[in-house]
Amino acid sequence: MKKICLVLLVAISVAPIARADELARIQTEIQKTEQQNKKLEEQVKTSDKDIAKTKKQLIKAADQVSVLEEQRGIISRKISDLDKDISKLSYELETNRGHIVDAATSVAFVASHPSFDSSDMHNYVLMSAVMSGMANNLDKEIKIASEKLEKLEKLRGNRSIEKEKLDRSAKKYESEKKELDKLLKTRSAQNQKLKSEQSALQKKLRDLSVRAKTISELSAGVGSSEMSADARFSRRKLNPPVKGRVVVRFGEKTALGLKSDGWRIHTRGDALVTAPADGVVKFADVFKGFGRVIIMSHKNGYNTVMTNLGDIDVMVEQEVLAGEPVGRMNPDKSEMYLEVRRGNKVVNPEFLFKEE
Repeated sequence: MKKICLVLLVAISVAPIARADELARIQTEIQKTEQQNKKLEEQVKTSDKDIAKTKKQLIKAADQVSVLEEQRGIISRKISDLDKDISKLSYELETNRGHIVDAATSVAFVASHPSFDSSDMHNYVLMSAVMSGMANNLDKEIKIASEKLEKLEKLRGNRSIEKEKLDRSAKKYESEKKELDKLLKTRSAQNQKLKSEQSALQKKLRDLSVRAKTISELSAGVGSSEMSADARFSRRKLNPPVKGRVVVRFGEKTALGLKSDGWRIHTRGDALVTAPADGVVKFADVFKGFGRVIIMSHKNGYNTVMTNLGDIDVMVEQEVLAGEPVGRMNPDKSEMYLEVRRGNKVVNPEFLFKEE
């Protein structure tokens, strides 16, 4: 009996110790988990900060690259125009040189072959007038040639200045483009999680692009943000997604005689394309007849469609800020079709975007 009591006493005294040890172990595990969660939260915050920082840097770099591309395009066109002027003036000088040679030859011939008798005053006066006219014509041609040579020299000087500008901008452009490419790679790495979630969605979108007959059907198929009472696209007019000249406006007839539901913007081949406003990429792939296409969803039910891209640097479901680079134009088809829709209705881009 004494033994049984002793065993029970030991058991009773050991049980609380065992429970306390178990509790301590659980509390330690909870603390470890809390610490791990805290670290993960910090990593997420850091990652979000890094992504936000990259986006800001991308917008700045894209703007600088776009400006430099536009400047280089303007300089190149100036040089091309100057080359045409130089070529035209050189041709005119060559023609003028022929006139001078002809006039000088005529004067020399008449001077060395007098065909009148000095006693015949009528012939003398007539020949003097002819000689004077030839001499005046020669002076006139020489004066024209002199002016053209001066103009030619000035044109060559201007071309040299523009060429120096182009050469200087080339170094700056290469530097800015390298920085932009580096940032695009950084953004791509930051989107790694998004990439792993793409396969099923991409398949769905490819099926949609096969079924859709028009760009409008494709845009409607990818969906849009929720419609709201606020019909604003932005508080102010924004820059178009690519720098260039609007050659077909909303409502005008296209080359096929159809009414345009958007803008056709003639731009440089390989021109940088940026997001027209904050939004989410809803489609980024090839669509029949329109090359590579990006469709973005924006607030208040708006969608924008951008066509004829050569390269795409964004993924479906990627959030993009206004001015952030999304791709480049096709060098062989440098005309973007830009369409804006709100719900199932097309919107005139003129109300939303500035013209270059």
